Amino acid sequence: MDFRVFVEPQQGASYTDQLAVARAAEELNFSAFFRSDHYVAMSGEGLPGPTDSWVTLGALARETTTIRLGTLVTSATFRHPGPLAISVAQVDAMSGGRVEFGIGAGWFEDEHRAYAIPFPPLGERFARLTEQLEIITGLWTAPDGELFDYAGGHYAIAGSPALPKPVQQPHPPIIVGGLGARRTPLLAATFADEFNVPFASIETIETQYRRVGEAVSSIGRDPGSMTYSAAFVVCAGRDDAEVARRAAAIGRDLDELQSNTPLVGTPDQIVDQLGAAVEVGVQRVYLQVLDLADLDHLELFAHEVARQF
Repeated sequence: MDFRVFVEPQQGASYTDQLAVARAAEELNFSAFFRSDHYVAMSGEGLPGPTDSWVTLGALARETTTIRLGTLVTSATFRHPGPLAISVAQVDAMSGGRVEFGIGAGWFEDEHRAYAIPFPPLGERFARLTEQLEIITGLWTAPDGELFDYAGGHYAIAGSPALPKPVQQPHPPIIVGGLGARRTPLLAATFADEFNVPFASIETIETQYRRVGEAVSSIGRDPGSMTYSAAFVVCAGRDDAEVARRAAAIGRDLDELQSNTPLVGTPDQIVDQLGAAVEVGVQRVYLQVLDLADLDHLELFAHEVARQF
């Protein structure tokens, strides 16, 4: 089992806060530091305000040395595909080839209204996501010295030099996720190196993995070439009192947490609860860390849970 740290800075975190978590995660041997791509808090005031995901990751690329960096997930509605391909390739170079690229269709309408970002209907958002993946991978993999052209329903490219190329070849790992029953599994099978199910029950995770596995097989792809991951909020403690304190610190009801995430409880309880995730094929877990000031939380998880896997 591979464990990664995942933060939601739009809820209220400065760049300095994120840097502290990324450095702690690196020192504790978590394999990656990931962040969301949002501009408005889902609850609370979100002070001091949002930070841009790729600006942040570019800075972290220069202030860390080994930990992998990525988004869960970049919203396709926020950026044009050509400039996005440039940004991700640049951060990949700045990090020495440590970037992973999660991308999704976008879903939070409020942040689009708040920052003058068009928010088309779901069908169009998904079509744009598909074209963005076609364009971005096409730009990254176009042979050196050849121009890249693309004609889609929403985007068109003529005579692009298709530069810069990312350090990782053929491109940084691509992560696609979600709960869609038909289009999402096929999109993941076509483009993704990793499929992620966020904040879902074990039963839902198992169903989505089966759908993606079927889609992977249907296009003749090696089933072993896909990594299967899940994201869960983490609330660990050395005893029940510490678990309750951490639940209160993030404004969550402990009973509610215990009903929807296996990463709540004492280390031994969490290890036991993760057994069901392992059984349905979860290979990688993203720990949604909501209290960025509580670095002892990460240390406890790394030393008392992750080491058992």
